Amino acid sequence: MEDRLLITRKVKIKKVLKNVSFVILLLKMCFIFGQETSAQNRIIIDVGHGGKDSGAIGINGIQEKDVVLDIALEILRLNEKSNTPMDIYLTRYNDKLISLSDRTKLAKELSADVFISLHCNHSPNPNARGIEVYVGETHSEYSKESIWFAYQLQNQFKKQLGFESRGVKFANFQVLRETVDCCPSLLLELGFLSNRDENKYLSNLKRTKILARLIYESIK
Repeated sequence: MEDRLLITRKVKIKKVLKNVSFVILLLKMCFIFGQETSAQNRIIIDVGHGGKDSGAIGINGIQEKDVVLDIALEILRLNEKSNTPMDIYLTRYNDKLISLSDRTKLAKELSADVFISLHCNHSPNPNARGIEVYVGETHSEYSKESIWFAYQLQNQFKKQLGFESRGVKFANFQVLRETVDCCPSLLLELGFLSNRDENKYLSNLKRTKILARLIYESIK
């Protein structure tokens, strides 16, 4: 009976991953089946945009999709080096566009404990700056946890990095709307690529590694 349930789950996950089937992710999906009894929290890092969807484009031509991928991969590297690693998965591991529905289905199929979507901001106002943290506007049993975590992250960005806080906000973004009943979920807007200072910060790989470490340590 257990073997039948496991086979059914494998088939179900393969269907969900129809458009998320690049090699690294598939290897990680296979690894899951040896971790079914793991007590570790399972973290899904949603890496915004990708492929033909560049997201915001900064002053110097830097693309949002590349910035958030660098940050996500650094979070993964930090976790792999940790003495007490968490169970972390990315929605993409390279420059590939994954549909929003597949991103949220992945979180549901893997029974995520936390879902965090990474993005950068843009504004026609070059003076706009600061970090925004969004939670889903639909109420669920995970709303309080999401809001608490959002404020913790905002405080850490301001305290540790000196980033200006634009507050915790509520939104109906698809990735939040479709994970609100699954687990605590957040969407991070990690500064404005249209702001000269923040664009410079996010263009510096050493600085984005610091940003990645703060996110990683906040999750832990």
